[in-house]
Amino acid sequence: MIQIDLENEEVMIEGPEGQERHALASREAFEIISDAWLRCGWDNKYVYSFTWLGRPVIQMPEDMLRIQEVIARVKPDLVIETGVAHGGSLVFYASLFKAMGRGRVIGIDVEIRPHNREAIESHELFPYITLFEGSSIEPSMVKEVSSQIHPGEKVLVILDSKHTKDHVLAELEAYAPMVTPDSYVIVEDGCMEMMAGAPRTEADWSWNNPIAAIEAFVASNPDFAIEEPEFAFNEGNVTKRVTYWPKGYVRRLR
Repeated sequence: MIQIDLENEEVMIEGPEGQERHALASREAFEIISDAWLRCGWDNKYVYSFTWLGRPVIQMPEDMLRIQEVIARVKPDLVIETGVAHGGSLVFYASLFKAMGRGRVIGIDVEIRPHNREAIESHELFPYITLFEGSSIEPSMVKEVSSQIHPGEKVLVILDSKHTKDHVLAELEAYAPMVTPDSYVIVEDGCMEMMAGAPRTEADWSWNNPIAAIEAFVASNPDFAIEEPEFAFNEGNVTKRVTYWPKGYVRRLR
């Protein structure tokens, strides 16, 4: 149970280990309230209310701003994203590349619906985007995408297609080798673990989720590590992302 007392400026949480009280201005209070807000946002489909340059982006706004910070630092020549949906995230990355004067993005989806394809291909930023339709883990698809990487290019990978443990692990095994050192494979929607039991979830989400795949991959691939990128700017108390992608940043070390 969580209680927020604005008059006394404190947050109280009561759980199996007893009661904790935190000043409203504390980092701990912010994290408790943020977790509750993420769950409430899930129940209300909050992320289904944003667009980027005309295309729906079904993501947390903070996640998009934080990934922008990483892209600005890494300066990849190529972003490979599995999962296209409405194409909003592809357009988002394309807009960053246009602003940076470098880069392009590949989007892969098992099915790109005709109306979404038409909207993406008619978008002014489509020259920065290449679409592939088919299973992201099909060997022929992996080979085709790999062939798009030019010698010496920096590559960053984003996984946002089917979010089961087995599928994400297969994507990690297939696409992580394409990532260049000091860049990332970013695995989205690890929030499934914390949302287990909420509306629109499945009974197995507590274990059948992207975080389980990330942990299994990193345990057997020492060249990669779960590593939170540092905030590019921070003059406040907050040190953790308010995110749907917990443990999602997997950096290639070497």
